[in-house]
Amino acid sequence: MQFESEKKETIMLNPMQENKRRQIPSEIRKDPLTGRTARICHFMKLEWEKPDFEKLTAGTEKYCPFCPEKVMNITPLFPGEIIPEGRLILDDMVLFPNIAPYDCLSSVAVMGAKHYIPMTEIKPELIAKGFELAMMFFKILEKIKHPESVYHMVNWNYMPPSGSSIIHPHLQIFSTKSAPNLVRQELEAAKVYMEKNKSCFWDDLVKAETEKGERFLGKTGRTTWMTNYAPMGVAGDVLAVVEGVRSTLELTKEDIADLASGLAKAMAAYDKIGIYSFNMNFFTGAIQDDFARFHLLFSPRTFFNQALGTPDVGAGQKLFNETVCMAYPEEINKMLKPDFEK
Repeated sequence: MQFESEKKETIMLNPMQENKRRQIPSEIRKDPLTGRTARICHFMKLEWEKPDFEKLTAGTEKYCPFCPEKVMNITPLFPGEIIPEGRLILDDMVLFPNIAPYDCLSSVAVMGAKHYIPMTEIKPELIAKGFELAMMFFKILEKIKHPESVYHMVNWNYMPPSGSSIIHPHLQIFSTKSAPNLVRQELEAAKVYMEKNKSCFWDDLVKAETEKGERFLGKTGRTTWMTNYAPMGVAGDVLAVVEGVRSTLELTKEDIADLASGLAKAMAAYDKIGIYSFNMNFFTGAIQDDFARFHLLFSPRTFFNQALGTPDVGAGQKLFNETVCMAYPEEINKMLKPDFEK
């Protein structure tokens, strides 16, 4: 397992200190699977001021399509050949077609009746129930042998900095035979890795990170948690890999509970530094992909400038697909670890 990086240094003169030389480090890290590069630079204290949530969320329930008085009246229905009832319901959670679909089997799952739930109040039980509703949808598609029932994805955009336009907690759930870019790249690279090394990259990664310890956070059941070596987010990412599971459909109820528990710990840890928004994605192989392991990525989101609404994604990430992280993942690990040890 190779963890490659190139350390760099910028020299500049400070006119406020009689042109004293200043040395500023940076680092380019290479993802050990795909070779994707991430820049560790612009070092700053990972500390943000949270907004006034009462002001931010006030009145948003009036036009929310996911609140109980609207969700069953205005959200669309699946055709009978997919879901005879039109929607899937699990207690107060509802799954229905996404009115702005990413694919032909694109859905939204509303995570309960409550319009606004602060990140620290999102309990593992709520997360697990949302994932269970997604699994109900995926199993229906598998049962009817839908041709798009290949890669089963769950995306979560929580609060506006993540790209969410609706405050009410919800998941975006879809099944597709067209794997998204990074999923496809990882699967292709993992297949080559297995052919070359006669072992699964993800098993080797878990072993290396557990032994090394610098980025290892902990283990829940057969799920290993770690900070991502080449982060996608400005405040790092949390990566979870489930042992022996190739695809979403192979997750057990216990796996789902473990994933929910770890995600709640990640939320609690990032809340302490003022971050209140995140993206979360499932990464999965197809059922027969022995080189794949189910994993998810939790990536906190924030504004660079709260007053101006400056997003944390600039030209480098948007157009070059070159991510920037404001601190070393090993240092971020030390900030997150206490919550994973509880």
